[in-house]
Formats: sequence, C-alpha cells, structure tokens
Amino acid sequence: MASAAIKRIAFQVLLTVGAVLWIAALLLLAQSAQNSERFGELHSLILFINAIGVMVLLVVIGVALSRLIRDYRRHIPGSRLRARMLLSFVILVVLPLLVVYYFAVQFLNSGIDSWFTVEVEEGLQDALSLTQTVLDIRKREYLARTEEAAAGLVGWPDLGMVNVVGRLRRTVGATSLTVVDRSGRIIATSQDRPRDIQALLPGEELLQQIGQGRPYVRMEPTGEGGYRVITAVDIPLQSPLMQQRALLGQFPVVARLGHLADTVDQTYTKYRGLMYLREPLKQSFTLTLTLVLLLSFLGAVYGAIFFADRLVLPIQQLVAGTRAVAKGDFDTQLPPGSSRDEIGFLINSFNDMTRRLGKARETAARSQQLVESQRANLAIILARLSTGVISLDEQLRIRTANEAAGAILGTQLGSRVGETLEDVSIGQPLLVQFLGFARGHLDQNDFEWREQFVLHGELGSRVLMCACTPLPGGSDQPGGFVLVFDDITALLQAQRDAAWGEVARRLAHEIKNPLTPIQLSAERLRRRYLGTMNAEDSQFLERATHTIVQQVEAMKDMVNAFSEYARAPNLDVSKVDVNKLIGEVLELYRAREMGVEIKQNLDPELGEIEVDAGRLRQILHNLIRNAFEALGDDRNGKVEVFSRLHDQDDCPVAEILVRDNGPGFQMDLVSRVFDPYVTSKPKGTGLGLAIVKKLVEEHGGKIEAGNYKEGGAEVRVLLPINETARQAMMEQRRGEVRRESA
Repeated sequence: MASAAIKRIAFQVLLTVGAVLWIAALLLLAQSAQNSERFGELHSLILFINAIGVMVLLVVIGVALSRLIRDYRRHIPGSRLRARMLLSFVILVVLPLLVVYYFAVQFLNSGIDSWFTVEVEEGLQDALSLTQTVLDIRKREYLARTEEAAAGLVGWPDLGMVNVVGRLRRTVGATSLTVVDRSGRIIATSQDRPRDIQALLPGEELLQQIGQGRPYVRMEPTGEGGYRVITAVDIPLQSPLMQQRALLGQFPVVARLGHLADTVDQTYTKYRGLMYLREPLKQSFTLTLTLVLLLSFLGAVYGAIFFADRLVLPIQQLVAGTRAVAKGDFDTQLPPGSSRDEIGFLINSFNDMTRRLGKARETAARSQQLVESQRANLAIILARLSTGVISLDEQLRIRTANEAAGAILGTQLGSRVGETLEDVSIGQPLLVQFLGFARGHLDQNDFEWREQFVLHGELGSRVLMCACTPLPGGSDQPGGFVLVFDDITALLQAQRDAAWGEVARRLAHEIKNPLTPIQLSAERLRRRYLGTMNAEDSQFLERATHTIVQQVEAMKDMVNAFSEYARAPNLDVSKVDVNKLIGEVLELYRAREMGVEIKQNLDPELGEIEVDAGRLRQILHNLIRNAFEALGDDRNGKVEVFSRLHDQDDCPVAEILVRDNGPGFQMDLVSRVFDPYVTSKPKGTGLGLAIVKKLVEEHGGKIEAGNYKEGGAEVRVLLPINETARQAMMEQRRGEVRRESA
C-alpha cells in the first residue's frame, strides 16, 4: 500500500512538473516573439525547457504503457478493453491534430507576409517625407522672420537695442530674441516669459556657423515635451568699422505638428524593426504550434490511458467482488460508482445486494438489542420522573407504571403490571377515585383530556392535575392510553397562602394607618375634658375613651398578626437541576395538550443551581399554565420554554423564558401585570404572576414580562445560581432602590 501511494504521488509530481514547464516555455516564447534580440537569448532555454517537458510526459506515458502491456500479457480482466480504447482514442486524436497543424502554419505564414506589403512601406515613407517637408517650410519661415527682425536693428547702438528687441520679438512671433557679439556675449534680449539665461547663450556650432557669415536654423526638442526652432543671422553693418553682431531667435513649433512628426517617425521605426523580425516571427509561431501539437498529443495519450483506467476499474472491482461473494463474504462493498451510467448502476446494485445479505443476517440480533436498550432507557426515565405515568392497554390493563405514580395514588403499581386498574384498585380508595374520573371520560369516548380533580383520603385531600393521551391503534379505537398526573396540592396551597398573605398585608396596611390617630385623639379628649365635667359625665367620658383605646390595642394586635402571616417563610435552598425540573413540569402539560406545540431549548451548561425546588416548581407551573390558558381553544398554539446560563451585571444567573403565541398582554396592563388582582382573563384572580414575582424576589432574582415581537407573550425569570450571586443581586436591587429614592 505504501509503495502504491508513493508511485501515485510520483506520477502526480511528474505531471505537475511537465505542466509547469510547458506553461513556462510558452510564456517565454510569447515574450520573445516580438524581439529578435530577446528571441536569440531565450531560444536555447525554450528548447531546453520543452525538451524536459516532453521527456517528463514520455516517462509518464512509458510507465503507463508498460503497466498496460504487463496486464495484457497476464490476462488481467479489463486490460484488453483498455488497450482497444487507447488505440482508438489515439487514432481519433492524431488525424485532426495534423490537419489543424498544417492549415494553421499556412495561415500564419500568409498572415505575417500580409503585414509587410509595398503599399504600406511606401505610405510610411511618404508620410515621413511630408512631415519633414512641413517642418522645413516652418524653419525657412522662421529664418526669414529672424532676418526681417535683424534688418530692423541696423544702426541701433547697443544700449538702444533693449527696447527695440522686445518690439521686434512680438512682431515676428518669437518666444525670445537675443543680440550677441562674435564672442557670444549677450548685448540685448527679450523673452515672452522668464527663462534661465544659460538657455539663451549660443553654442559653439551656432557661433562657428554665423562667424562664417552663414545663417543658422535648427529644430530641437524642449524640456516640456514639445519642439522649438533656433535661428541665427548677422545684423547688417552700416560701416565696416562697426563690430559685427548677430540676432538669435527661438520660435515655437505647434504641439500638434510635433506630435504628428514623432508619431510618424516612431511608426516607421517600428515597421522597419518588424521587417527585420519577419522570418524570426514565422519561425517562432511555427515552433509554438509544433510544441503545442506535441505536448497536446502526449497529454491526450496520457489522458486516454487515465480515462481508460477509470472506465475499466469498476469492471475489475466487480469481478473481484463477485469472487469474494462466491466465497461467502457478504460484507464485501465496492467503491460506490460516481457516474450514473450502466456501470455505476451495476456497481450500486452489487453493493445493495451484498448490503441486504449482510443486514438480513444481523437483523435479529440488532433488533433484540434495540428492544432491550429502549426498554432500559424508558425504565430509567420513568423511574426518575416525579410525575406519575401509567400506560394502559385498551382493556385498562397496566403496561408500565413508575414509582411516582404509586406514591401519588398510595399503592404499589410496578409489581401489578398486566392487571387491570379495576382489580388493582380493590381496597385502594385513592385509586378507586382516580379510576372513576378516568372512566368518566373514556366511557364517553373522550380519549384525550386534561382535568384537575380532588382525591379524598384518610390523610386529607389531594389535588391532581391529570392528562390522558391515546396510543395509536389498528382501527378507529385507540390501542391504549397514557395517563400523566402530578400532585399539585402543595402548589395550590402555596397559591392560596400567597393570596391570603397578600390580603393580610393589604388589610394590615389599610387598618394600621388610622389606628394611631384614633388612639391619640381619644387620649387627648380624655385629658382635655375629663377635669371640666361633673362626676356623671366624667365617668361616661372615662368609660368611652377607655373602650376606644382598648379596642385600638386589640386591632393593633390583629394587624400585627396579619403582618406576621404575610411574611414569607425561610427558603429551603438546595441544589436543583433546572433543566430536569423544567422537563418534568413540561411532561405533565405535553401529555394533554396534543394540539399545542410544546418546544424546549435547554442549555446543557446550566447544570444545578441553589434554589428552593418547591418554589421553583411553583414558578414553572404558574408560568406554563398561564401560557396554556392564554392560548384558549387555539389548537395551533405554541408554548416555548428556554433556559440558559449567562452573566447579568457580572453575576452568574440562570435565565428561564416562557413564551406563547397567544394574544399577549393588553398594552394597558403590561406595566401592572405583576400587581395582585390585575388580570385580563374573565375567571382570573390576578394573583398568578404576583405570586411568581414574590417567589422570584424571595430568591433574589428578577422577573420581566412583555409581548413578543412576532406575537404572544413572554415572561423572563433570572435566578442567581448560588448564594454569592444571590447576595450580589439583592445588593444591586437595594442600590437601585436607594438611587430611585434619592
């Protein structure tokens, strides 16, 4: 296996090297095609690189052909088919390549020859001559203007020429006029704009030519990308005794004319260069086509070998797989065919056949293991639920029952599996009442229901919240039932306690305020009028004020009793798995509310927190029940419960969010939704959320309520996860209260 992998990697490296060398050679060839010097420098390198590329391909093809010949001689399945496919493909490739190569060479040679026609060369020469003629006319014109200006300076002394030169410059249209003597000393000058004085000094060639009495004219480029004409003539002398002087002029050349002259000259120069590269270009393109043909042919040959191997490989694998199945190896699987042709279909069919054979042998054992595993998982789940769960068949025989069901109904149900509830309920008053409530619905073909009812026992009454869900059967009748119930006696008691506590607190508040003024007023009346009355009236006033004070003291005792009753008891804090508790509460509602979609998204990182488990269960029951009640008869309703662990003002808290898609809170009640006796439900007491808020605040937490942006209501509860976080959040709340008070 290792040697095969090494060989495969070596082939890939050789192919990559060949492709890179081929591309590099073509790039070098393209760069040198337009430059004879560059072509001469790179010609040997190009041939060397292409020779290496051809050798690489020859090596790769040689190895592949040797392997094909070896397999052919050994009668390996598929080798003859590969050989025929390779031969056919090579024949189909070679003939078109040769035809294309022949006509391409002819087309390139004729195309390059068409670039160099006599008409084009004569046209470029005529354009160059025309440009030169126009420039010569301009130079003669500027020389004549200079001679005209020199005639205007005849007879003027040196000092007087300064003003005359400026006027003559503007007249002849020169950019500068300068008067110099034979030594090149400047006597007078005038310029259209300030220039470096060195630019006005005459050169040796100019001084020598005018010293011989001949006029000077020349066109030269400027430093700004344009051209100018330099002229020089002798100023005529009035007397042979006068010193000979010369007039130098500089005239601008029109930018358009200079640009055209440069363009014509550059074009003619390039054309002459192409004429020189005519034959090298033909050779270069011919060599390019030859290299492309050769490398393309070799690449096509290797491609034919590669694809022939790919096409024949499934046949070889199928033969090997068939032999393995014949020996009894039903686990044989061939590499799945990626193509959708007949070969791929055949490979997939073979794999499907062996897969089914293998599955048929393993189905029984795997099914048995699956049943045992599911039964064990279900038993663990039911055993750990605090909610009672009983599954019955259509004859009300017990199929399964968890420990919580027996504890709530006061009898052991786990050991009575297979018996009917009616037989098990003998001598069990709680179970008799439970069965009566269940039969009341089932006898009326009400197979899906949810109800709260009271069971009366020796130790008192128990309030159960029970939900029934039918199991699918073979006909219109259900195949059984699942009863899920929970003892909510403590929950209801807590609600009543909270309600009475609120009533007591309000009564205490309303009654306590006027008591002190009443008592003080009675005592003040006694002190003020007792000494001013006769004996009979004094006794009457004494008895009346004494009665008032005595009754006020009695009412104070009653108010103190109300206040003491309204105070919350101490928390019974323990570590509680929030997610598990949420799941238990939701299970009670999920079993009944079949038309309501219940979703839960619980953060697995939340874990256990330090809370009062009973009060947290009460919080969850109130919130979830409110969500279901808000949905009413909407069978397309949805209730969602989320939990997550995050930081709230640098305190780690557990967040619980309950959301429904009902009508939501009324806008005028959102700010007062946690106040007692505030409700929008016709039969609501307005104490549910008030109790939840009180329970949350007992834990040092926070609670928020509002309407969800997509419709419905949502309530968010934040509980500190430990005592440290609880103290921190309570301190933050006290700080907020102090700031609001300030």
